[in-house]
Amino acid sequence: MSFSSNRNVIRWVIIASSFIIISLILWNTYSFFQKFKAEERVKIKTWSVAQNNFLRSVYENLDEDVDPVTTHVLTETTTSTPMLVIDKNGDYNSINLDEEKLKDPVYVNYLITKFSNENEPIEVIVKGEVYQTIYYGNSPLLKKIGFYPLALLLIIILFAAVVYFFYRSTKSAEQNKLWTGMAKETAHQIGTPLSSLVGWTEILKTENINPEYITEIEKDIDRLQTITDRFSKIGSAPTLETLDLVEVTTSSYEYLKSRSSKLINFEIELPTNEIPVKLNAQLFSWTIENLVKNAIDAMKGKGDLKLNISQIEKQVFVNITDTGKGIPKQLFSKIFEPGYTTKKRGWGLGLSLAKRIIEDYHKGKIKVIESEIGKGTTIQIALKAI
Repeated sequence: MSFSSNRNVIRWVIIASSFIIISLILWNTYSFFQKFKAEERVKIKTWSVAQNNFLRSVYENLDEDVDPVTTHVLTETTTSTPMLVIDKNGDYNSINLDEEKLKDPVYVNYLITKFSNENEPIEVIVKGEVYQTIYYGNSPLLKKIGFYPLALLLIIILFAAVVYFFYRSTKSAEQNKLWTGMAKETAHQIGTPLSSLVGWTEILKTENINPEYITEIEKDIDRLQTITDRFSKIGSAPTLETLDLVEVTTSSYEYLKSRSSKLINFEIELPTNEIPVKLNAQLFSWTIENLVKNAIDAMKGKGDLKLNISQIEKQVFVNITDTGKGIPKQLFSKIFEPGYTTKKRGWGLGLSLAKRIIEDYHKGKIKVIESEIGKGTTIQIALKAI
């Protein structure tokens, strides 16, 4: 068995053990609550017997003094339990209750209903007749014990949440470290053949070759250098410069337009003025390219693709709209998660990198603002203008 499998087994054993321990604590707390409640009922029943003896002595006009035990029970055993004693004539006495509030008949009826729900009333019978009915509620201590399981559950939930977020943050840090390493290694691997291509281009210039071919090769070499620069920046804070958002966006958009299928109708709407924004040109261009390529994939290489830049006060919006297959509403946020993809050969990194570039590096927002199945999707980038 591998180390990973052993670690998973240990994790599940710990989770199962924690669940069993928690269940036992809750069960014991519930059992203690019931036992304490039963003891309180025994105490109230004892009080009712003493009350019966007292009433019987009064009812029969006995001359002897009331039994000291009876007096002690009636005066000393109900120090905390709230009680409402109502006789057959509707008159009542109270113990551990607010006398002022008891002047209100509505409040008395409320207590009768409340106490009856908490505990079954006890009848005091004198000579075969119900002379009094005792309504009693839970003591303050019993109420506190009743809240203990809820407090325990809340503590457990908070603890589980802390463990969960710690696990997520650790996992995210591991993923970021892996992707950073992969990105930097990719930049390193591309750099070697790229240097060779630059040398071969210089040699080709000395040969009798159509200059247009050389120009196109140099464009692609510049493109590879840009990609290498992008990958090398992953994992480190990029330098932001004040640049014209319109120019940077247009440059990336036009490059992809010239190298995409003629079956795609590219459209772009731009403001007439410049929009200065703090940008890292390489990383922002990467975001635009990722969004455009995803849109082209969603349309399967055929459809309408529109890019629109607008500004409302200090907020700048870049909207990219396609006529592809659309995204279900419940997946609007999920598509930006690392590893999520609908492509058979996709890695699920493009949109997650776009989100990181826009939100972590440029302090902006990226989201799906509109999508309809079978009709298309609009993704929006929001940035702050200078």
